[in-house]
Amino acid sequence: MVNLNAASSPIGSEVFSLIALLAISLVVLLILRHYLPLRTTPAYLLVPIFFALSLPASIVLLVPIDLASNARDEDVGSRGIWLPDRVLLVSWRITYWLTFALTWFILPILAEYADAGYRDPKGRLLFSLRANAQYQALLFGSGLLGMIYVFISSGASPTSLKGLIMALAYCWGLILAIYLMGHGLVAIPRSLFRSANISGTLKRIQSKAPKVHEKMEDAINKLEDLEAQVAQLNQRKTGSAKNFKDWIEELADESHLPESRPRTLTRRLSDPIVTVPNVITERYLADLSRQITRARHSRARYLDEWDRLVYEFVEIRAVIDSAASKKIELGQVSPYSSIFDRITILNPYTRYLFKYHLVPYTRMFLGCFFSLASICIVWSEIIKTVNPLFSIISVTVVHHRDSERGQIGFAGQVIAACWILYMCAAALTSLTEVKVWRGRALVRRNTHGESAMWYAMQVAKLSVPLSFNFLTCLTPDIYEYTIFYNFLGQLINLTPLGSWFDLLFPAFILVPVCATLFNLYGKVKNWIGFGGVIDEDDEDQRGYGTGSWREGRDLIERELQGDSSLGRLADSSTDRRSHVSNIPNNRTAPTVSVPPTERREAQASSSRPNRNPPPAEADPDDQNFFQLFGHRVKNTLEGIETPKWLQNSGEGFKRPKWLGGDGDESNPSESNFTSWFGGRRDGRVRL
Repeated sequence: MVNLNAASSPIGSEVFSLIALLAISLVVLLILRHYLPLRTTPAYLLVPIFFALSLPASIVLLVPIDLASNARDEDVGSRGIWLPDRVLLVSWRITYWLTFALTWFILPILAEYADAGYRDPKGRLLFSLRANAQYQALLFGSGLLGMIYVFISSGASPTSLKGLIMALAYCWGLILAIYLMGHGLVAIPRSLFRSANISGTLKRIQSKAPKVHEKMEDAINKLEDLEAQVAQLNQRKTGSAKNFKDWIEELADESHLPESRPRTLTRRLSDPIVTVPNVITERYLADLSRQITRARHSRARYLDEWDRLVYEFVEIRAVIDSAASKKIELGQVSPYSSIFDRITILNPYTRYLFKYHLVPYTRMFLGCFFSLASICIVWSEIIKTVNPLFSIISVTVVHHRDSERGQIGFAGQVIAACWILYMCAAALTSLTEVKVWRGRALVRRNTHGESAMWYAMQVAKLSVPLSFNFLTCLTPDIYEYTIFYNFLGQLINLTPLGSWFDLLFPAFILVPVCATLFNLYGKVKNWIGFGGVIDEDDEDQRGYGTGSWREGRDLIERELQGDSSLGRLADSSTDRRSHVSNIPNNRTAPTVSVPPTERREAQASSSRPNRNPPPAEADPDDQNFFQLFGHRVKNTLEGIETPKWLQNSGEGFKRPKWLGGDGDESNPSESNFTSWFGGRRDGRVRL
């Protein structure tokens, strides 16, 4: 009896769970440190974002523990990590309702609060509430329609109202999760296969460079226009501008117009566009402040993206050039280098073997592995509506079919956690590729507070639907006994509509999978002129001046020839990106450090190649068989000289007098078509 009690004690599992939670918190802090400056970001941004990331991450830990804990009546010693039912129920309640509150109320309000341009907290809060009023009104309207249906189907009760709230949140999250996950299941393996081709990766970088460079120029021009508007506004000393003198001076102190353009770009030929109204109001200044903050973060974003692109070009070209010498010399360490690139234990030859041979083959292997995992997930989503016993996810997680309900050990828990992680990663990686998110982006150490809030909100919104969707890929005799299903699943299946939606809608994952696999986005763009919802690599771009890889190659070469931070890493280690503060009430002017060795101010050439250059001959590698055959036939025909008898065939014929001929030989080029019908050179006709 003593041994049985000792074996059934959950102390070991509780210790493991606490250590895992601490590890999750540490990883979340490292993620925040990578994207946000921890010292300057206010607490009202850091704390909600921390919980919005750590709570969904803990769900990846709770689901496998819940799966193993539902079989306590079996041999406890053969199970993995388990916890008592009461502990699991409290954990699920805390995790779910905190995540729900962060997703639908706290994070949207704080995101608009961080994006507001007002100076005082009261004005920022009122702006945030007004901005979220329409959003909350739409939620309330859909909730009313759902409440009518639920009350008719299940009756009016607190349980029905609670089920309505949880079911609506789950349905909207599942729709978004299935679309994003379907795209990510194809995009992740495809990116690994493409990155395994070194020369193809170099050409894709060159093809991407013109678009990134143009966006960087547009962001810089927009910031210059706004700062010029502030400068003109600061010159007003009378009228309505006098009432906001301090606010305008603070905006002027933050502006640094001469330093806003990197020195590898030439100065603008036209003056910035400045439109200042006659009457200055508080709302106008708040909107101007908000636009300036967004423009600064947009400028920092595209500068960071451009620098990263140039660094990747240098790395890939060094690997390609090492094919002859069999050596890769380690130069100066870039801030974008990974931890493996900073390790100097490899000599030049072993580094060549690692980067030229091992890394591509490893990516090919991972691409095949994740492709197989994606196929298994799609198959499980489709087959679970027919027979869950054929679900590959269920087969890989449940290892003990001899038990009445099936028992999940520690290996099954690890595999279940890996499945959930891959499903979440497929959905979350798609967020950075979808173009409908109002220009939000994650920038290294310089992410806008509103963008960080929005991405954290999406993580919290997608975690619960994806976890419960994974749970339904198992057999019903497994997941129906879990605490998670008793807490959430029963309320989702409270009505027949909810049951059928939860059962059939995941099969629609084939739509985004096929759209990404066969590039239906590009076909839709060609058909109706609207497309490009997902960023696709344009591998067939040819010609100069149209964003081709040749234009990108010239732009990157020009960047490397200048004294930029990537061209001469040994001379300067200062980050040329200005760190834009996320503190709304901190009006100190942010410093922009642009060392002279990074950006050269005077360049004779323009910032972009000419959009209308003379047509260049296409490389033979870019031409197909029919183009090559056509060029050869054309060159052959152009080389044939016209015989003399054919050249002089028209000289022996003279026009008669009744056709207007005077007996003299006239130049054929000076003849007119009307002269054959009696016409004269002055345009008259002889009758």
